[in-house]
Amino acid sequence: MRIVAVVNQKGGVGKTTTAIHLAAGAAEAGRRVLLVDLDPQANATSGLGLESVPGKSLYPVLLGQARAVEMLQPARQANLQVLASELDLAGAEIELAGLENPLLRVREALAPLRHDPAFDLVLLDCPPSVGLLLTSALVAAEKILVPVQCEYFALEGVGKILNLIGKIREGGLNPDLSILGILLTMYDARTRLSQQVSEDLRQHLGTQVFRTIIPRSVRLAEAPSHGRTIYEYDNSGAAAASYRQLTSEFLSRL
Repeated sequence: MRIVAVVNQKGGVGKTTTAIHLAAGAAEAGRRVLLVDLDPQANATSGLGLESVPGKSLYPVLLGQARAVEMLQPARQANLQVLASELDLAGAEIELAGLENPLLRVREALAPLRHDPAFDLVLLDCPPSVGLLLTSALVAAEKILVPVQCEYFALEGVGKILNLIGKIREGGLNPDLSILGILLTMYDARTRLSQQVSEDLRQHLGTQVFRTIIPRSVRLAEAPSHGRTIYEYDNSGAAAASYRQLTSEFLSRL
C-alpha cells in the first residue's frame, strides 16, 4: 500500500479537486483506493457526494477513540472508500498538541491499514495551512504531490513545501519522504502568465513537474456543488481528459 499526501499550504490551488480526481481515477483504473479527508472544511467529503457526519471521521481515530476501519464510508465509485472529515477536526490540533508524539498520530491511525489487502493506495487531502495536521500527514506519507496554480507566487509556494519536507527528513520523522510530482493547475493557455509560470517551474524543477497540465475549467469548478466528480459531471470535457491523463502519469510514477 502506498500513501501519498496532496499538499499545498496555499488554498484555492486545486488541491482537493486533484485529490478527489486522482482517487476516483485510480479507482476507475482498478486500484483499491482510500481517500482520507484531513481538511476540517470537508470539501473532499462533500465533493464525492458524501455527508460530513459528526463522530464518523478521522477525528476520533486521531484521539485514540476509534479505529480507522470503523470510520470508512464507500463512495459511489467502485474501489473507492473515504475516511471523511468533520468540523470538529478543526480542534484536533489543540487536542493533539497535549498528547504524546502528536506528529505520529496520522501515521499511527493509518498503520492498521498498511497491511490490509483491501487497499492499494491511500491519498491524504491535507488542509491548506502549515500546522499539526499537515505536518502529521507528511510524517505519515511516503510521497507528496503538490498542485500549483499558474500564478506569480507558484515558485515561492513550492519552495516553502520543499523546505518543510527537508525539515521533516532531517528531523528523522520521515527520512524517506520525497516528492512524487508537482502539478500545474488552472492553466489558461490564452495568458502569457500561465505559460511563463509553466516554463519557470520546468526550468527550476525539471522532471519533478508532471507533464500533464490541468486547464482552468468552469465545469470542473461546478462539479463539487453537485457532489460529483468531473468524470460524472462532464466526462467528455477537457478537464476530465486531463485528470485521466494525470492519473495514468501518477500511477506510472508510483
